[in-house]
Amino acid sequence: MFTGIVTDIGEIVSVDEGGKSGDRRFVIATKHDLAAVPIGASIACSGCCLTVVEKSAGRFAVDVSAESLSKTHLGAWRTGSKLNLELSLKLGDELGGHLVYGHVDGVGKIVSMTPVGGSMRFDFEAPGEVARFVAPKGSVTIDGISLTVNEVDGNRFSVNVIPHTQAVTTLGQAKVGQQVNLEVDMLARYVARLLEHGKT
Repeated sequence: MFTGIVTDIGEIVSVDEGGKSGDRRFVIATKHDLAAVPIGASIACSGCCLTVVEKSAGRFAVDVSAESLSKTHLGAWRTGSKLNLELSLKLGDELGGHLVYGHVDGVGKIVSMTPVGGSMRFDFEAPGEVARFVAPKGSVTIDGISLTVNEVDGNRFSVNVIPHTQAVTTLGQAKVGQQVNLEVDMLARYVARLLEHGKT
């Protein structure tokens, strides 16, 4: 489990296509001290919970299945790609964002970026099955970043990103048209399910 507070921007240093299986192994460079991170630990990589299978000083490797590659934008990662990293939550840690599971619900797209004062307004387009769980003033996870939704219009929603968040996440280098991993707030999912059952 995670909080959506990014703690490092990692970089892909190698990609192993994995032969006929369609799986891939990514080796990721990080500033995190990996000494206390055991093999088998979970790290959120741009919103996707992945398992550490190897590590060395300043680097760790993760295996990603063909299924995960098809349901996220991880299939577009190449050597040099930047990604948001967060180590898994420990009991007693501060919950600075919201509860994030690292299970990507769908892939969205940045449709516009508009400066608003010192911040940047991002407008995203989400798949219909994801958009129905996005609500104004609710939480959403975008590439592993916990953000608050400002407005919703059909399948589109907006968030304002402050300069600090731009500086410490990959949103600082984001471009219109770029794909993003989306995870909806689990509370919103449960509320929607309760309302659906209430109608039957």
